[in-house]
This record gives sequence, C-alpha cells and structure tokens, in this order.
Amino acid sequence: MDPILQNCEDKMNKSLNNLAEEYATIRAGRANPHILDKLTVDYYGAPTPLQSVANISVPEPRLIQIQPWEASLVKEIEKSINMSDIGINPTNDGKVIRLVFPELTEERRKDIAKDIKKKGEDCKVAVRNIRRDTIDSLKKHSKDEGVSEDQIKDLEDKCQKMTDKFIEKVDAAVDAKTKEIMTV
Repeated sequence: MDPILQNCEDKMNKSLNNLAEEYATIRAGRANPHILDKLTVDYYGAPTPLQSVANISVPEPRLIQIQPWEASLVKEIEKSINMSDIGINPTNDGKVIRLVFPELTEERRKDIAKDIKKKGEDCKVAVRNIRRDTIDSLKKHSKDEGVSEDQIKDLEDKCQKMTDKFIEKVDAAVDAKTKEIMTV
C-alpha cells in the first residue's frame, strides 16, 4: 500500500479510537468504571490517575465503589470527583467512596443522544479532513515524482473508499451508543 494511504488509514483509525474513548466516558444509567478513566488525584503533590491509587469495583449495576489504598486519599479522591464533569456526588464512610448512579430521565437520555450524535459528526469531519489532506498530499507527490494522473486517480479512489468505510464505522458506533442510552 502507498505510504501516504497507510498514513491516512492510521490517522482515521486514531479518530475512530478517540471517538470510542469518548463514548466510554458517557454514562448510560449503569455504573461504568471507565467514566473515571480521566480523573487524576493529587498524590503527594503529583497528579496521579485514580486507578493507580485505588481499587475500583462495580458491586451493583448502578454503583461504583472506590477503595483507596491509603485512607488519607479519601478526601482527595472525593474532591477530584466533585471537580470533574461526571455529575454524581460521592458518598464515603471514611474508608470507601461510593458513586450511586441515578436512573436517567427520558429528557436526559435525549440530551445524551444529541451529544453522542455531535461527537459522531465531529469524528466524521475529522475523517473527511484527513481525506482532504491525503488527496492534497497525493497531488503534491505526483508533481514531485512524476507519477501519472491515472495512478493518482486510482489512489484518490482508494482514499475515498477508505473514507466511506470509516464513515460507516462512525455511524455504526453512533447508532450502537444511542441505542444503549435510549434503552431503559
């Protein structure tokens, strides 16, 4: 495969992976420990990922339990959760922090579905921008190396087919996450 097209595919894969990571942090009324993936805690002056300083478990479908390895971290973890955009107030008994996920209302589900669609559209725009940059790169490459117009046209067609394939994957991801959110 042409190195320019390989680079294009790699970038499109990164965009799709980024979308998947964003979708993992969207809560669907069920406890999902991945919503805590981006949280950091001040651990002896250094921002440390929450997973590195505590045990995170899901004992019930709508409950996340965080058990810090050091009892002194309970307040820091609680502060970090309150400052994040998770939207859940933590409760603690001095040793364990609990996050109870309320049942989502129909209106909240629709808002989340809109957000899911917006993130999907943003990913599609990123994929199309990658396609545009790749085609520009192919045209520049053809002038520099004297590649025939037919070969360039063939590479552009391959780039377009790759773009279509990734757009379909984004649509599938949007549909799957929307269905998950809208399921009561």
